[in-house]
Amino acid sequence: MPKTSTGETPYSLVYGTNTVIPVEVGEPSLRYSYESGPNNDESRLQDLDEVKEQRDMAHVRMVAQKQQVKRYYNKKTKVRPLKVGDYVLKAKTQAAKDPQEGKLGTIWNGPYKITAAANKGAFQLEIMEGKLLQNNWNVAHLKYFYF
Repeated sequence: MPKTSTGETPYSLVYGTNTVIPVEVGEPSLRYSYESGPNNDESRLQDLDEVKEQRDMAHVRMVAQKQQVKRYYNKKTKVRPLKVGDYVLKAKTQAAKDPQEGKLGTIWNGPYKITAAANKGAFQLEIMEGKLLQNNWNVAHLKYFYF
């Protein structure tokens, strides 16, 4: 089966030709009869000459598909511009949830104040009384707190 990203079968990218399944060899088919005989040698040499170009085109299609997926994903993402001094809510972990609250319990703790930015979207938080939390928290687990 041809891959969606490349438009080619993996076999054809490696060996430069499409596969012939054993059923097609035993049963006479138009495809097998066209590929067998003296035409096969010429078409095989031509396929081998074109395999480099075929691989390059598959690579171009694969890169284009990855860029399309990236654009689609980035269009749907929400930018969270948090900075030092903002107040945020922190998502509760599964272990921190109270089983007595059930599924309607709160899923956010806080508010917390951002005291420092660690690296690549991680922040150091402190509670309202000024005590620092032990770990840094990723922006994926934080939500801006509106007063």
